[in-house]
Order: sequence, then C-alpha cells, then structure tokens
Amino acid sequence: MRRFLLAPLLAVAFATAAHAAGLNDTGITDCWNDTSVVTTGVEADSGTHPRQDCRYGRDAAAAAGVLPKTGRGSKGFDFSKIANDGTVLDDATVLGSGAGQWACTRDNVTGLMWEVKTADSGFRDQANTYTWYSTDSSSNGGSAGTAGGGTCSGDIACDTQSYVAAANAAGLCGYTDWRMPAPKELISIMDYGRTSPSIDLTYFPNTGASYFWSASAWASGSAVAWDVDFYFGSADSDFKNNGNKVRLVRAGQ
Repeated sequence: MRRFLLAPLLAVAFATAAHAAGLNDTGITDCWNDTSVVTTGVEADSGTHPRQDCRYGRDAAAAAGVLPKTGRGSKGFDFSKIANDGTVLDDATVLGSGAGQWACTRDNVTGLMWEVKTADSGFRDQANTYTWYSTDSSSNGGSAGTAGGGTCSGDIACDTQSYVAAANAAGLCGYTDWRMPAPKELISIMDYGRTSPSIDLTYFPNTGASYFWSASAWASGSAVAWDVDFYFGSADSDFKNNGNKVRLVRAGQ
C-alpha cells in the first residue's frame, strides 16, 4: 500500500512529538519561472513569480552568509556529530564503534538526536529491514503488527519494537531513551534539494533511498503504519508486515 501525501501537508497534520526548538528549512534553493530553474527575473516579490521558497528562511540566510550555526551542515541545516560516549565531536571524526568515534547526529535546529546507520553487519547496519511492531495498545491503532518479520543482523528480532529495545540496551551514544520517530520528525531532516536519497549524506551516511518506518499507526487501517520515503521525499503508508528501514531518534518531545 502506498498512499502519497505532500510532506509539507503531513508536517502540519501530525501533532505528536513536537520539536524542541526551531524548524528546518526545505533545502530547496532553486528559483523557478513557469518551466525551469532560473537565476534572473524572479529575485523579488515584485517580479512575476513572487514568494518562492528559494528566497526565504534558513536556506536563503545561509546562502547570504548571515546564518549562525552551532555545528555545520549544508544550506540551512545545522548538525553536530555525537560520539558513542555522548560527547560532541569535531566535524572530521569518523564513524566507528570506539567510545570517542561518531555514532549519532544532533540536529541543532530541532534539538533532536538521530542514530547514524553503519555498514558493519551489526544491529544498526544500513541493509537491515524491520517489520512494524508495537505492543503499546494506546498507539498501535488496534494491531501490534508483525514481530520479527524483517531481515536484519545483530542477533535481534527484526521488528521495530525489538530494534528500539536493542538500541536502549546498548546505551547508544550514552542514552537509553531512543524511540521511533513521528512522521514529521523524519521529514524534518529531509533535504528536498537532493534526490536519491533526500538527505545530507555527510551527516547521515549509509542512508538508502528507501522507506523508513515512523512510530505512527495509520488511523484508517489497523494493518497499516506511516513511513517516509527518502527517495521522493514523500510520506505515505505501508502494511506493517512489510520490511522497511528504521532510523531512531531521541529527545524533542
């Protein structure tokens, strides 16, 4: 099942898990006329194509060199690397399993911290898939979903609930409050100026142009949950027994 929605509309529709701080921009920096990207003739609202995203917000401020940042990141995004032991890292630090190596990325705009996928055949490996599963009757939409139905490494059951438990048992980046993200939280790290995948690979390496599960069950069908597609940059729904990717988040509620 794939029911596509425009991501900006979805960001308004989901009211749970509010951001701790600000909101990221879209990553769209191109201005358009009726048919193509242009660099002249659309610069001002008095022109023929007013109020374009390319001229406003964090992305435009970054392009103008007037956007202060805590960390680094392309356009208006502001990310910091976080070590396995929870310390803030220099931007040159590489991904790894050592205490002082990079394992998570903090979004300094929203206040959310995200896990970073690996390519080491461990429980956070980029190739792993998980079925949607939650025994929390207050949020699963009337169906727990499918336990252990994905394909994953790391000696855990391949479903979302088991994956959250494994990350918290490991104390990923020094924390034990990791959870599945709301759809709008996943959308907040989407860079719509990029494709395949629609995300900054400098701070989110090993990200496939794939569907990532959210925490939200679909209100109109107990067998379905929301996911976000990092190829097209859209949010839609899928059956809980299908195997999709997972990226955990913490804080920000």
